[in-house]
Amino acid sequence: MAYSESASEKLPRKLWEHPAPKSTRMWRFMQKSNTQYDLNMKTFDQLYDWSVGGNRTDFWQAVWDEVDIIHEGSYDKVVDVHARMDSIPSWFEGVRMNFAENILYTRGKTKDHATEWDKQDDKIAITEVREGATEIKDFTWRELRHRVGIWENAMSANGIKRGDRIAVIGSNSFDTLVIFLAVTALGGLFSSSSTDMGTKGILDRLVQIEPIWVFFDDWAVYNGKTTDLRPKIQDTSDGLKGVQNFKGIVTLPRFGIAAPISSLSKAVTRDDYLAAGKGNSKLEFVRIPFRDPFLVVYSSGTTGVPKCIVHSVGGVLVSSLKEGKIHRGIGSDTVGLQYTTTGWIMYLSSVLGLLMGARSVLYDGSPFQPDLTAFIKLIGDQKVTNLGISPRYMHELQKNNVSPRDITDLSSLRNVTSTGMVLKDQLFEWFYDVGFPQHTQLANISGGTDLAGAFGMENPITPVYVGGCQGKSLGIAVCVYEQQIEGGIGVKGQEVEAGIPGELVAVKSFPNMPPFFWGKDGKEKYFNSYFARFDDVWTHGDFIMEHPVTKQIFFLGRADGVLNPSGVRFGSAEIYNVIEAFVPSVADSICVGQRRPTDHDETVLLFLLMAPGKKFSQAVVKDVKDVIGRELSKRHVPTHVFQTFEIPTTINLKKVELPVKQIVSGHTVKPSSTLMNPDCLKYYYQFANVEKLLEEEKNKSKL
Repeated sequence: MAYSESASEKLPRKLWEHPAPKSTRMWRFMQKSNTQYDLNMKTFDQLYDWSVGGNRTDFWQAVWDEVDIIHEGSYDKVVDVHARMDSIPSWFEGVRMNFAENILYTRGKTKDHATEWDKQDDKIAITEVREGATEIKDFTWRELRHRVGIWENAMSANGIKRGDRIAVIGSNSFDTLVIFLAVTALGGLFSSSSTDMGTKGILDRLVQIEPIWVFFDDWAVYNGKTTDLRPKIQDTSDGLKGVQNFKGIVTLPRFGIAAPISSLSKAVTRDDYLAAGKGNSKLEFVRIPFRDPFLVVYSSGTTGVPKCIVHSVGGVLVSSLKEGKIHRGIGSDTVGLQYTTTGWIMYLSSVLGLLMGARSVLYDGSPFQPDLTAFIKLIGDQKVTNLGISPRYMHELQKNNVSPRDITDLSSLRNVTSTGMVLKDQLFEWFYDVGFPQHTQLANISGGTDLAGAFGMENPITPVYVGGCQGKSLGIAVCVYEQQIEGGIGVKGQEVEAGIPGELVAVKSFPNMPPFFWGKDGKEKYFNSYFARFDDVWTHGDFIMEHPVTKQIFFLGRADGVLNPSGVRFGSAEIYNVIEAFVPSVADSICVGQRRPTDHDETVLLFLLMAPGKKFSQAVVKDVKDVIGRELSKRHVPTHVFQTFEIPTTINLKKVELPVKQIVSGHTVKPSSTLMNPDCLKYYYQFANVEKLLEEEKNKSKL
């Protein structure tokens, strides 16, 4: 929702509500907790308040009992509630578990004996699909476990042990998943990047974590084009020569037949690597403490080297099972398809359905090949129940007048999650009015790489309204702090009332906080990333607002990209919502604040990317300014509106504002390797001297 000063008083349009909320697992969990802890909760708000209140350890104890993790050992307390949040307190200390074991099995009647593990052998666990749905393969649980066992024994024979870092540069494929599970079965740390990432981006990550082995697809396919990855493999191998324990790169045959690698140094084929295991497929699991690391993910690094964020096995398992079982009701009847690359945190999401016995559809390639309907037909053909997409994908469908519900049978589709960027109001309404079935729950979620989970997400008890996230994630104490407080080490924040925008913070510890960042300066980077802004609370860097009635959480943009002309703070998402009215003439836009060292105030610059065949003109500028002033307020109107020919995005198609903001504010920016189109930043440097540009334009008009 585009917010003016009085907008928070309006009730957004209701779009969806569960037909039988008392039939859901969340409701049953709430009633069970009522009985166990002598409570009388009847609403989601009451459940949430209990989950973050004074007895929040009772909530997490109830979650632990509900999600039933395979583990050994016991704990004396859930967490020390008196420990400072920035001390990163330990949770469930004393228990040990293994990620792959919990993925591959669920516990049976005795809860501790291998013969009672009960995920059905012959049921399909994985469906692998390549771009255009031209090749579809099904793998049963038996096949998945067998293959993981083969890889685990080969890895062990090749020297991989607990604590070793292993990286995959690969597609969202069965092979990548099997390697992930084999690494974590051994107690190793897994890292993945997509094949379309440049060599520098790959090395920016790998050099930091010093992997012992790297597994690399030999070919890639995207948007109808196949790419030979062997030159990139060689460059990566050369870049890792200084890593002391690096043993080599294993090439993975993406198209079935291994590409010749005789010209590559320090490389071995998959089959030669697996030969060391002698075909042994026996599975064994190294159970590690709750807090121990199993996964390394990376910050977007849009203006520098990405930070290496390490996630704990227990934190991810507890948080993911809480979200999957209690919030989403995922189970053995679920079929999940998350569109993602392996370089994004949502790759983890594409795997996690397996924890609950769901079937996961792994899709590799462009969702627009060979046309806009192929991916949609796949959703219907596979009877997908839970789909994960992005606002950009929905925008493309809307722009091209493609209505998924008119193309295929989507009667099985229960839930569609959207994340990666702000979901505009118009897309909420398009989703229900034009795009998808009325019975489907649209779940706009936000959280991310930092916590491998969500701050804002869906639930089955409250309605879905236009805009924002449906509500908060249980057990995560989300607050909105006054952003105009300067902040700093030891400075206490101040919570604002619902309806007032501010900084997203979490004020109490949660189990999926990363235990640490990798690297010698990891402790300092961790503190500066989350705890340097306000004393002893996690500051996430998002600019948000809570609706006073519906309790929706509106994500208005990144806090470091918040627009602040003359002390009036608002998010770029508010501007983008208005620009949506100019589609299809305007293809996209980017809005940033400019504050150079000599400026006393911030100026808002809006750049418009015109659609092919549409002309940028002062008439367009006037129309845009008029509509922004009318829909928002006069104070929201950008000072300058310019044309741009390309907008910087990450490889995952997330619009990147911060480098543009820094450039137009007079700073020189070293483009991050995560940018898909870093050269486009050069265009924006001219706007650091906006007065000169305007003078030149004025002189031209006189000629």
